[in-house]
This record gives sequence, structure tokens and C-alpha cells, in this order.
Amino acid sequence: MQALGVECMAVMPEPSGADDAADLIRTDARNLESEDWWRGHQLDGVVLYAWGAPKYRKVARAIRRAGIFLVLNQDNGGLVSPLAGWRDWVREQWILGGQGRGIRAWLRTVNLLAKGMSVGLLRTDPLRASHLRQGNVIACVSPKAAGYYRRLCRWYGGGLDRRIVVLPHAVEPGFAHAGETKRRQVVCVGRWSDHVQKRPALLMAVASLLLRNDEMVRVVIAGTPTAEMRAWHARLHDATRRRVVLAGRVGRGDLTRLMVESQLFYSPSAYESFGIAAAEALCCGCSVVAGRSVSMASFEWFVSEQSGCLSDGHSAQAHATAITDELERWEHGGRDAAGIAATWTGRLHADKVAQAILGLARDMGHHVQR
Repeated sequence: MQALGVECMAVMPEPSGADDAADLIRTDARNLESEDWWRGHQLDGVVLYAWGAPKYRKVARAIRRAGIFLVLNQDNGGLVSPLAGWRDWVREQWILGGQGRGIRAWLRTVNLLAKGMSVGLLRTDPLRASHLRQGNVIACVSPKAAGYYRRLCRWYGGGLDRRIVVLPHAVEPGFAHAGETKRRQVVCVGRWSDHVQKRPALLMAVASLLLRNDEMVRVVIAGTPTAEMRAWHARLHDATRRRVVLAGRVGRGDLTRLMVESQLFYSPSAYESFGIAAAEALCCGCSVVAGRSVSMASFEWFVSEQSGCLSDGHSAQAHATAITDELERWEHGGRDAAGIAATWTGRLHADKVAQAILGLARDMGHHVQR
């Protein structure tokens, strides 16, 4: 927004942090529920990242009552209620619960199902509807998520479904492709300590199969490796180990370089609300591979422009085969780094997302001062 000449600040609750930027307003959480506090800043618009959560409905209401154009960002895959799609919602609870792997996973899944069908329908949904009614725009991060929200909002009524738009998370403009040469390399990025979501065990199994079947491929894994990942890496044959890089935590510049030089980004995740690392990789001209799942809604979009593929199987072998097939597309001219980057930077770069927000405000008769 600032780069487009729009005066813009970030607002967050206290406490302040040592690394807070100068353009960040910290305030008591009670002020966020005060329409007078919001009105006092003489704002044209607010983008609120609050997931439509009931506990933040008073914040949304205060902003709207202050007469401010309000975009409600929904940072999720859309399956926030059984009303969004019964079968897919049940599938997602199974995935979130741990996919039946052990008694604890079963108990988590049963708890999620029971809570969603009782407290969720009777209390959470009415309060979420109250929150969403405050927004001029209900912004979903992918087309699939938007479809789920439209179904949900038809239940809520009041024409809420007509306020839904697709507005992806913004990718930093530094993630871009400028014609650099790609190599037969797969890059993976994750918070690998999260075994349920990021699935490092699956990553290791897939990488082992891939490295065994393809003597030319390299695999670069960014993010702090777990002890199991370090042990797996140490056990690899010397020649194979040289083709696997445990990069650890890397800065934005190094991450961009890794993505720019790689042909493919692979996500072994069980679920992602969006998948910002995959979005960054697309802007760097990578294609994307992941598993097809109701809990990976954005990835159906990410692969839709000759920019990747999804595995219909859930095994390590199925994922490895999907990666191999995608690498072969690169080998035979079926993927174009410049084309992938041009398509996705045009949608995901921060300036494009900011312009989309300004366009929504303009189309609805709200003027944003520059």
C-alpha cells in the first residue's frame, strides 16, 4: 500500500516488541473494540486478519460502525463449519485429527467432529455470521476456499455470499524470476518440528525414493531439520548425501535464490490454509507438487496454470511419482519458468494484491486517499 502512495499503518494489540517497526501502531486490545478509537484515526479502509473468528467480532463491528470500508481476510481453506460442505468438512477433521494414526488421533478426530456439530453449529456459526456481516468484502485466499464460503454464507443469509471475493496472501516482490537458468532440483520449505502438519517423515520417504530412482536430481530442504531428519541424512550413501542439502533456516534472499534455481517446489503437508512458501516459489518460476486434499485448497489453484500437479495417491510412492512426472515435464519443455512466474507474480505480488483491494473499495464507492 505504501509503495502505491497510500498512507498505511499496521495495527496490533500490545505488548510491544523490540523489533516493532515505526509504521506499526500498538494499542490496548480494548481500543480495537472501540468505534471512537477507529474513527479517531480518520481511516478510509481496514483489512482485518481475524479469520471471521467470533472472539474478534466486536473489532469488526467497531470498524464498520466507524464508517470505515472493511475487508475481512479469511486465512483458511474454507472448511470452517459443517455448513460449508458436510462431506469435505468431515474429511478435514479426519486430517486435522491425525488421520487415525493412533488412539490419540482417533480421540482428537472424535472431539473435533463432536465440537463442530454441537457447539460449532449452535454457537460458533451464529457468532461467525455476526462477524462476517460487518465486512464490505469477505476475502478468501483461494477460489476453492471462496466456494466453501459461498455455501456457508448462503446458510447465514442476508446476501453475504455476494460479498465474497478471492484475495490471496501477498508475496514479497523480491520473489521473482529474471530469466535465470533452472536446474533439476526440488526445494522444500517447512516448520519440520510440526510432525502432524508438515509431515517430515513423508518428506524423507519421498526424497529417498526420488534420489534412488533419479541420479541427477538434487533436493534442498529449508527450515530447521529435526533430529530424525539429521539422522536420515547421515545414513544416506555418500554419493546420495551430496545431492541432499539440509539448508536449515535461511534468510529471504537465500530462499529466493534457492527457488529461482529450482525447477520444482514440493509440499508434503497434510493441510495448509494457503501455503505462502508455495506461492513464493511460483513467483520464482517453480512448478508445484503436493497431495490432492480438501485441506490443501489453494494448491488446486497453484497447479492450474501449467504450473504443477497434485498426486491423487497419498503414499510416498505416489508423491515421488508425481514429482518424477513433473521433472519430466520440465525436461521435455512442458513447463516454462518465465511463464509461471509472470502468471503468478501478476496475481500474488504485494502490489497486485494492494491494487485489488483499492479496486474493490473504488467499485463499492469508497475513496482511498493517496
